[in-house]
Amino acid sequence: MKKDIHPENYRLVVFQDLSADYTFLTKSCAPTKDTITWEDGKEYPLVKMEISSQSHPFYTGKMMFVDTAGRIDKFNKKFAKFGKKEEPANEAAPAKEDTPATEDAPAE
Repeated sequence: MKKDIHPENYRLVVFQDLSADYTFLTKSCAPTKDTITWEDGKEYPLVKMEISSQSHPFYTGKMMFVDTAGRIDKFNKKFAKFGKKEEPANEAAPAKEDTPATEDAPAE
């Protein structure tokens, strides 16, 4: 292992899954400004997250619809211009005919 590449500031941190209302306490060096009082009465740094093993479909076996902060609407608005492109009626490409190959005409 390479020396001096791992952080030294590990501490107990509470992670809170906002979509499943689930919290757990573990060691981490994730930066945060929020704090929360844990079940033992002590105050710990708090990291809020959108998804965890309690809300992810892979772990739960069921789909949960979670739209935080209108992300689906933002996505649809951002990529709406990449939708269907309409061709002008005059310049539409002619349809290719399906004709069986004969001895005179080579097959494509």
